[in-house]
Amino acid sequence: MPMSDRNQSPEQPRRAVDQPPSENGAKNIDLPTIPSLDTLNPGDMRALVKQGREALAEQFRQGVRAADLIHRQSDFIDQILHAIWQQHFPNADGGIALVAVGGYGRAELHPRSDVDILILIDGAKFDHYQHQVEPLVAALWDSGLDIGHSVRSIEECVDEAGRDVTVITNLIECRLLCGDAALYADLCQSISTEHLWPADAFFTAKRDEQAARHRKFRDTAYNLEPNIKEGPGGLRDLQMISWVAKRYFGANTTSELVQHGFLTESEHYDLMRCQDHLWQIRYALHVQTGRNENRLLFDLQRELAVQFGYKDDKTSIAVEKFMQAYYRVITTLSRLNEMLLQIFEEVTLSHTEPAGITPINRRFQSCNGFVEITHPNVFKRYPFALLEIFLLLQQHPELKGVRAQTIRMIRQHTYLIDDEFRDDLRCRSLFLDILRQPSGITHELRRMNRYGVLAAYCPPFRQIVGRMQYDLFHVYTVDEHTLNVVSNVRKFTLEEFANETPLCHEVIAEIPKLEVLYIAAFFHDIAKGRGGNHSELGAIDAVDFCIQHGLSRYDTALVAWLIRQHLAMSQTAQKTDIGNPEVIGDFAREMGDEQHLNHLFLLTVADIRGTNPEIWSNWKATLLNGLYLATRRYLRRGLETPWDRLDQLREQQSQARGRLGNVPESDIDRIWKRLDDGYFVRHSAEEIEWHTRTLLGIHDDAPYSEVHYDPIRGISQVLVYCRDTRHLFAATAVTLDRLGLNIVDARVSTTSDGYALNTFVVLNEENEPILEPGDSARVTDTLTKVLNEGKIPPVNTARRRSRRHRHFDIPTEILFSDDLRHRFTIVELSTADYPGLLAQVGLAFMDFGARLHSARISTFGERVDDIFEITDQNGQALQDEAQMNTLSAIIRERLSVF
Repeated sequence: MPMSDRNQSPEQPRRAVDQPPSENGAKNIDLPTIPSLDTLNPGDMRALVKQGREALAEQFRQGVRAADLIHRQSDFIDQILHAIWQQHFPNADGGIALVAVGGYGRAELHPRSDVDILILIDGAKFDHYQHQVEPLVAALWDSGLDIGHSVRSIEECVDEAGRDVTVITNLIECRLLCGDAALYADLCQSISTEHLWPADAFFTAKRDEQAARHRKFRDTAYNLEPNIKEGPGGLRDLQMISWVAKRYFGANTTSELVQHGFLTESEHYDLMRCQDHLWQIRYALHVQTGRNENRLLFDLQRELAVQFGYKDDKTSIAVEKFMQAYYRVITTLSRLNEMLLQIFEEVTLSHTEPAGITPINRRFQSCNGFVEITHPNVFKRYPFALLEIFLLLQQHPELKGVRAQTIRMIRQHTYLIDDEFRDDLRCRSLFLDILRQPSGITHELRRMNRYGVLAAYCPPFRQIVGRMQYDLFHVYTVDEHTLNVVSNVRKFTLEEFANETPLCHEVIAEIPKLEVLYIAAFFHDIAKGRGGNHSELGAIDAVDFCIQHGLSRYDTALVAWLIRQHLAMSQTAQKTDIGNPEVIGDFAREMGDEQHLNHLFLLTVADIRGTNPEIWSNWKATLLNGLYLATRRYLRRGLETPWDRLDQLREQQSQARGRLGNVPESDIDRIWKRLDDGYFVRHSAEEIEWHTRTLLGIHDDAPYSEVHYDPIRGISQVLVYCRDTRHLFAATAVTLDRLGLNIVDARVSTTSDGYALNTFVVLNEENEPILEPGDSARVTDTLTKVLNEGKIPPVNTARRRSRRHRHFDIPTEILFSDDLRHRFTIVELSTADYPGLLAQVGLAFMDFGARLHSARISTFGERVDDIFEITDQNGQALQDEAQMNTLSAIIRERLSVF
């Protein structure tokens, strides 16, 4: 339906952001025809809207670009709204207009985008039109569109926009749809920079708004389920550039910024490429979900990867390729957003400041606190300056950053970083100097990554930029994780962070060359995604780097060893009994000496803490610290003087006796003679003291439970003491699960007179220990009641897997082996993480008749790797494969309930 000339505004832009060309070329889109006005009713309108959406969705599936379709959708909605308007205001005599605002004002509508409109009324005619507006709004809602509307006069618009930057942002993108063009023109004039929100104030408010928005996403674009509209590097960041440009220059398209000299042609191309990519994904999300969904949820990532043509291969699955392409786009957009907003800041906020120039050297100077090149050809004449600038920022803490034009010049000259550049002694020395500085290491490595210098200087690093791993354990891309690990190593040296990891702070003081540790951290995951063993491949890359940069043979070998072994310590701590001196002895021999142990300990803690902020806990710290300290004692004693179980037993008993103070020896001996040697090996001196004091205070046969908080290790433990029964572990595990507690470690002992002395390390659902007295009382009261009843309570089926967890189909694997002394059968269970999992495993052991002696629980995102030490009813390791197959079948049957 054509619109009258009165409804047009020649000076008003049709689109606020340039439309990239369609790769497929424009195609005819068969949209439903709007019927004559007298036949329209709400049902007809809803049907038309539905038909239009389906037609556009089908065209998208056939390969038409979103860049074409979002404008076609806007045109179609224009016609719908025009028809509804004509029904309600067929003969309006002026003083009222229908105006598109926000994304609709830009004529950019995705399938389920909100249709934001302003019903603009002349203040003098408000009462005249009020009775007609309500039926109009009702008709708009009845049409089936996702309408967002406001009814205001120009004065009210100005008042609201003056108080709220989001309102002025919506209004500066307005577009007349129907009605009084003169009234609309008055609105545009009233909200211009001459009357409202001058460019500098608008920029400051939008910059602060963006910073607040980014904080909601933890200031990182690399989230597991990113929001492609609101997250850092998303469409909002691109629109931010357009808003500021429009307010400052009056520019209606980003291409006009090229004409103004604020964008280069290549930067404009990158912006349009990023926009087109994000539009494609957003359009697909809306079509796929049928709602205004802007989050790349796990269940959608895999579907979209297939839809966009990505396929699995030997090194990567399709969804990882799809997400890497996405992360690289938002990285590019984030870098452009940062640079261009800095340009605007320098122009809009600093144009009144006199240029305060302070020379630094022949190539660089400080301008109002920001470093800049002294002339445009600096990088061409002195390519090494592409690294030197980052060293200068470390050496001059008074510098606040890099001038925007210099950032642009760095980006434009990264092509100079080639093999000749990397072989230049000056460049190699500069890079090592950056790693050897007392401060600013992580900050400048991150800046180098943002400007594209890091990937250019270290080609293997380019392959991991934006690379994700499709699981819940690794929440960062590999490049982001790598820089997090380097940052964590750096934090170990700082007094202000000493309380977070006190042992690491102590150990790192013994490291003679910190750059060796930084290089190992930088290369430890650099071969992810290539296929093969990433530790071995990464070590090869690191050796090449170390040789090229002149490191000694010893340091080169140490770096390579650290990368090859960077998973060894966490696996030993979480999957073996580190209270066993034989385990410690084997690990000590792997380390060889204390220097290797120190380096690996620091790298391991930094790696885990840099993988996922939710997986580090006091319990993990306890395990790693315990393994480190035990191995260090073993090494100091000497590898040639092995530490056996008898030595361990004697030391634990000696330390425990010392802690028991004036408790009579006879009382101690009375308790200890009921316990076997394995108990003293498995438990620390602190635990032995606690258990001894507790047992001395028990004078009847009633079941007893107690919650104990260990402030040194920051963990909570639950003690259960009662007559041993075959269902005791299962009953305890089910009860703790029903209380919302997660068991991360279990030590099971049986006294010579048939009592169970079981200790469980537990964390709540926030991965924290039990601290409140009320919570401790609830645990002990509930456990005591269950143990007195002698029955296993029903498993809590209300605790379900999260939406994220349900998306992963993790196969169950069960492996059996003997421990080093053939006393126990070790059961290794790898399966999906379910609430109540350990309770079901406990029931399976009970069904089989197995006795559990210890359990170590490790969770890696959506997967658990649990280790159990068991014997049969007679206290013997399982003897044959038939027994193992039977137990395996019982466990699988129990887990089938999930």
